[in-house]
Amino acid sequence: MSPIIIILCILAYLGILVIVSKIVSKDADNETYFIGNRKSPWYLLAFGLIAESLSGVTFISVPGAVGTSYFSYLQLVLGYFFGYMVISYILLPIYYRMQLTSIYVYLRERFGTTSQRTGSFFFLLSRLFGAAARLYLAAIVLQTFLFDQLGIPFWVSVSIIIALMLAYTIKGGIRALVYTDIIQAAFLLLGVILTILFVIKDLNLGILEMIKVIYESDYSTTFFWNINESNYFWKQLLGGMFIAIAMTGLDQNMMQKSLSCPNLKDAQKNMNSFSVIVIFVNLLFLALGALLYMFSEKHHINIPTMTDQLYPILAFEHLGIWAGLVFTIGLSAASFSSADSVLTALTTSFYIDFLKKEGDDESALHKKRYILHIFFAVLLLLIILGIKSMNNMAVIDLVFLLAGYTYGPLLGLFFVGIFTKVSLREKWVPIVALLTPFIGHTIKTFLYQPALTNIMIEGKSNFYTHFLYHIGQWFTQLTHLPLEYKIGNELILINGIIATLFLLLISKKEKV
Repeated sequence: MSPIIIILCILAYLGILVIVSKIVSKDADNETYFIGNRKSPWYLLAFGLIAESLSGVTFISVPGAVGTSYFSYLQLVLGYFFGYMVISYILLPIYYRMQLTSIYVYLRERFGTTSQRTGSFFFLLSRLFGAAARLYLAAIVLQTFLFDQLGIPFWVSVSIIIALMLAYTIKGGIRALVYTDIIQAAFLLLGVILTILFVIKDLNLGILEMIKVIYESDYSTTFFWNINESNYFWKQLLGGMFIAIAMTGLDQNMMQKSLSCPNLKDAQKNMNSFSVIVIFVNLLFLALGALLYMFSEKHHINIPTMTDQLYPILAFEHLGIWAGLVFTIGLSAASFSSADSVLTALTTSFYIDFLKKEGDDESALHKKRYILHIFFAVLLLLIILGIKSMNNMAVIDLVFLLAGYTYGPLLGLFFVGIFTKVSLREKWVPIVALLTPFIGHTIKTFLYQPALTNIMIEGKSNFYTHFLYHIGQWFTQLTHLPLEYKIGNELILINGIIATLFLLLISKKEKV
């Protein structure tokens, strides 16, 4: 199939999103943009959250990682379930009781303006890089297999994609996203289901036979019990739980849609339904990964070094023209859905947490949010171009690595706020937030000495790694305990604990 035809299909798909947005955004005001007038149906949100949470990272990286990680990712997903329960029964009641639009207003009411802005800043940082990494993954795949063949530069193709996102989000905000997410979730699921059907047809398998073959294969190995490895069960489960709490419950982008429900009960129905749906959807992606590797083995196809490339290579070069089209639309749906709502959330958080003035009327607010929406779109573009110049790792690792560091201070602030009665010396809060990621990274680096040893052997050490290596060697000689512990997705929990301890150190004696 011609690249031009595929690109026209993508543009048609985005055109549908623009049209739907125009229809549902009629007579939209600022309340519509920020909170959907609090009229969003919970069942639509629950389905749309599939697209929001299962980005292009999931669409490509999870199937590709099955070859080396098997079904260990499911351990993380099971942790998500427990994290969503915390959100549903601890965080959402707080947000609804306070009738929040930006969830970081809670930090202002609990501690003060400095804490609010610190929390909001770390959200802005986390989401900008997270959304950029996710969108980059989709854009680079489309660039390699489509736009390069037409001689269209990467910066041009990405600029067009972001401009189209602006077209269907800038006016309707949350209300528009509720309905466009439904379309994107449907296309995302359609993409993975149809690809599975293409593969099992080639493998001469029925649905039940497919389940049996995957279950009996090594790929379906799910639970891992070596505590020194990053895929250890309890690391993954706890990591998944706190990733869900931080990246959903403490994330303005994810919570803004839940807060658009008419009441707390509906918001909890949305979150509880989604917590179950997400497990089954991720099982589909893992099953697809196993099938792609089986397909590659049958046809003696070399597995690419970067496993993120496996799915697109097979879709475009081996599974036929329809599989390539299905993959492209599914990837577009997965990637655009995780990036488009970010623009609305970033605009909401920055305006309410940094710029809002009591005297702002409807027209002044309207003007400010338009300018902010466009500003963040341009910033997102610049970060994507920066990632392209330096990315050298699987994007799913990059996203979770960034989140593990930047969401730690948010976990600490909300934990201290909810579960203690202390107040904080606010001038120290930004310093704690900045120190937490550095200390977390130091602990992670120190605990796994083999990596530092390799750096020393290769002559790539600096003062920081040189110091940690020699302290580690001294510690091992003194205690006879080998430092070979790999911190995985539990990094976000470790950073949250570090932030909590430091915040308690700067707490005041008087009670709130």
